[in-house]
Amino acid sequence: MSVIDTTEPTGEERHLVEAAQRDPIHFAPLYERNFDRVYAFLERRIPSREEAEDLTAEVFHQAMAGLNHFEWQGTPFVAWLLGIAANLLAKRWQRANRQLETPAPNIELATDSDATERHALLAQLVALLPDDQRRVILSRFVEQRSIRDIARDLGRSEGAVKQLQFRAMETLRQHTKKRQPYE
Repeated sequence: MSVIDTTEPTGEERHLVEAAQRDPIHFAPLYERNFDRVYAFLERRIPSREEAEDLTAEVFHQAMAGLNHFEWQGTPFVAWLLGIAANLLAKRWQRANRQLETPAPNIELATDSDATERHALLAQLVALLPDDQRRVILSRFVEQRSIRDIARDLGRSEGAVKQLQFRAMETLRQHTKKRQPYE
């Protein structure tokens, strides 16, 4: 599992980001410094190496395009990059869900012996959650982030994040029950 370092970013890192915000030519050191971490995050979640490479490139493309909107919030720059990666994964799952030949309500949970299918179904269900709930679930359980960190990133109270997590889990439980074969 991925654990995001939540220590205060170094002065050097902050300097690199500020330099890249002033002139995109200075983005290369940020890319080199964070590429391995972003790629590893995606590679563990994507079955195809080529697709993981493509998504990694897209993360850095989006990061460079949105760098002027990046604001320091007390977490390392890589946390922002991993947030972009998580959002790209969610969009990928949504596209995959739309391309399924079988409508989502007719999908059945796989048996206990087939964890891969269960994980795929869970990914599809998470992709159907409202944006804030999906972000909380991905941040909390995929990125292994604390409620406090998620609240800070979303600009919400810890109680609001807990409520989003609770609602998302309830929605996932309901959808999962609908898809289980009758006993």
